[in-house]
This record gives sequence, C-alpha cells and structure tokens, in this order.
Amino acid sequence: MIKLIGFLRESIATVTSKDWLKQHLRVSLYRNAYYLIGMTAVNAGLGLVFWIVGTNFYSTDSVGVYSAAINIAAFLAMLSTLGLDYGLIRFLSGSGERQNAMIDCSLTIGGAVSTVIALIFLAGVEIWSPALVSLRQDPLLFCAFVAFTIACTFEFMVRRAFVAARRSGFTVVQSLIGNLLKLGLVGLFAVFLTTTGIFISWVVALIVSLGIAMFLLLPRVYAGYRPRFAAKLLVKGSHEREMVKRTLHFSFANYAAVLLQSAPALILPALVANRLEVEDNAYFYIAWGMAGLLFAIPTGVSFSLFAEGSYDEKQLGRDTGRSLKIVFSLLVPAILVISLIADKLLLLFGEDYSDEGTWLLRILALSALPLAFNYVYFGAKRVEMKMKGVIGLNALSALATLGLSYVLLPSMGILGAGVAWLASQTAASLFTLKSFRDYLKRGENGSHEEDRRARSSES
Repeated sequence: MIKLIGFLRESIATVTSKDWLKQHLRVSLYRNAYYLIGMTAVNAGLGLVFWIVGTNFYSTDSVGVYSAAINIAAFLAMLSTLGLDYGLIRFLSGSGERQNAMIDCSLTIGGAVSTVIALIFLAGVEIWSPALVSLRQDPLLFCAFVAFTIACTFEFMVRRAFVAARRSGFTVVQSLIGNLLKLGLVGLFAVFLTTTGIFISWVVALIVSLGIAMFLLLPRVYAGYRPRFAAKLLVKGSHEREMVKRTLHFSFANYAAVLLQSAPALILPALVANRLEVEDNAYFYIAWGMAGLLFAIPTGVSFSLFAEGSYDEKQLGRDTGRSLKIVFSLLVPAILVISLIADKLLLLFGEDYSDEGTWLLRILALSALPLAFNYVYFGAKRVEMKMKGVIGLNALSALATLGLSYVLLPSMGILGAGVAWLASQTAASLFTLKSFRDYLKRGENGSHEEDRRARSSES
C-alpha cells in the first residue's frame, strides 16, 4: 500500500516536469498509450459534440431510445467477436506470413456470428428490451441495426490489428473520420428523418470510416492485405482452421472477461430506459459519455501495456509500474477539473441535462480512480495469460453494478446507477493491490539487474 501511495505522489509530481513529454514519447509503451487514449478521447469528445447537436435537433425521447440502441448493438458486436480481437493483439505479431490470413479468419467469423446474434435480438426485442421494439417495426431501422452490429464487430477486429502492430495512430485517424462524418450527417438527416436520424447517421458514418480503415489503412500496416472471405475455414484440417482453434483457447477467456467488463456500460442505458423513463436514459447517457473522457485514460494505458507485454513479457513488472505512473499523472488532474465544472459542461446539452446529471457525472468521475487500478491489472494479466482473476473480478463488478442499479434506480433515480458503478469498481480494485505489489517488486529487481549489467559492460 505504501508503495502504491508513493507511486501516486510521484505520478502527480511528474506532471510538473518540463521534460516529461519528451522523455515519455521515447518509450513505445507511452507512445501507443497516448494514441489509444487519443482515439478513445476523440470518440468520447466528438461523441459528446454529436449529442450536443442531437439534443438540439431531436426530442429527448429520441435521444433516450437510440442511445440505448447504439449501446445494445455495440454489446452484441462484442458478443460476436468471440474474443478473437484480443487474440489478434496477443498472437498477430508472432504469426509471420500468416498475419493477413489471421485477420481474415477473425473478420469472417465475426461477421457470421454478428449477423445471427443481431437477428436473434430483433426477433425477441420485446423480451430483451421493450423500449426498442421500434427497431423491428421499421424496415429501415431493422436493416440499419443489423448492419451496425456487423460493422461494430469488424471495427473491434480492425482496431486490435492496429494495436497488435503498435501502430495505434491509425485508430485515431479512423475515429476522426467517423466522428466528423457523423457530426455532418446528424444535422442533415434531421431534415427528413426527424426521429431516427440520430441512429442512421451513426450507422452510415461507422460503415464509411470502417471501409477506409480496412481498404486503405490496414494495407499500410500489413503489406499486401486485402479483406477476403476466409473460405478455408470450412475445410477440415486447413491451416486457417487450426490457427483459429489455437487462438480461441486464449480468446475465450478474454471473451468472458471483456463481456463482463463491458456489460454494465452497454446494458445500463437500456436498464435505465426500462426501469425509469427514456428521458432519464438521455440524462444518464450524456453524463456517462462525459465520464468516458476520463475512462479513456486507463483504457488506453491497459491496451498499450497488453500490446507491449506481448512483445516482451520479461519487462512486464517495469511496464506495469510505468503504466501506473502515466495513468495517474493524467487522471488525477482531469478528475479534479471535470468534477469542478461538471454542471457547466452539462449545460452544453441544455439546462435539464445539467440539473439532472451533474452529481451523476461527479460520481462517475471519482470512479475513474479504482477503474484505473482494475484496467492496468487486466492488461498485465492478459500478457501472462492468467485470466481466472480477470474473469472473477469482472464478474463481481458486473453483477454488483447491474444488481445494485436495478435496486437503487427506482429510489435514487439515475444517481443509483452511478453509486452502483462506483461501489463495484472500488470493491474490485481492493483485490488488485497485492498483485501490484508483486509487479512493482519485479520491476525494481529488473531495474537493478539492468544497472548491474550496465556497470559490468562499462568495466
């Protein structure tokens, strides 16, 4: 515990150093972390601008319904990956000339599974989420929802392929294209799609940006790559089929962990819409999106640690220590700023959003601290391929968040979901402290060994 407190103090002090940025950009762990944080921040930041426009062009009911639809589609896409996106990060760098085939196999499987899952959801939408029954009643929304789920699945795969190559800058490019296009379309579609334009603009923008990433950006990272249907997956004993089997052993463990980790964020909007009113979900969703700017920091650092450790696991202790330093150097001041001006930030969406969401945003901002410990821990364990603890903690967090939210929402309103999220993340983070002590000790021993070798070479 003392060492962890020391890390927090050192992290805050680091921010004031004039040479901080120059020193850290030399380290690939930090460089990729910045790109990934940037990508997530671009998504969250421009996403908030999108909703500022949306709340001015569309009714609160439309914002509530279609924000829930977007989250559900993203959750179904996550189901459809089968964890193969994380398999790409862990194994793509070591697959040699089979890299392109591995990407195609993942896309082919993800596309097939996402189509089936989207159709199953729409068939029983009145059971899963009655507030979204309009998705099945309108042919345009029906097709758009299926296409969006498939595109989300592909996007997960493509982004992980960039991370695996430690070329995360391309994820920022893709995010910028998609978000800027989305902003342009949401106002245009408001003219003739007065209620559904929010959702349709999101779908079109994702498909266009994904096409650019797959056909223009991926070939710059993986020489000669062109998206192809992996037909050899149907051939028993083929190399592609065996490659996928080997990857799935690791992927399924990550699959379970990621589903549990993401379930609260993706299910809560639908839970709020059904447990309270769709208007309440609009207020909840905007506050959650604002907090997403903070969550981008531990998310990006976690992925960077995972990618870096997959290249050189021997330096995991050192890299875990570095990850803790950078995440808290950025996170602590950001939490303070957002907490202080939460009401003013939400005024951008309207007075009602500020009145209803300010305290929720402050609670969510505070939750970024325990979230940071959890996400760095998850990144380190993925490198070691020790997933039992990750799955267990994510299960604890997901069940606690959704269960407490279900109980608290009627009495506390949307604040109940924020309290449930903060409590579950804090409880999970308490279990990570011992592991961090071990990682930091390992990092210190590695540093001493490097110093010893340096002195030996000099003499």
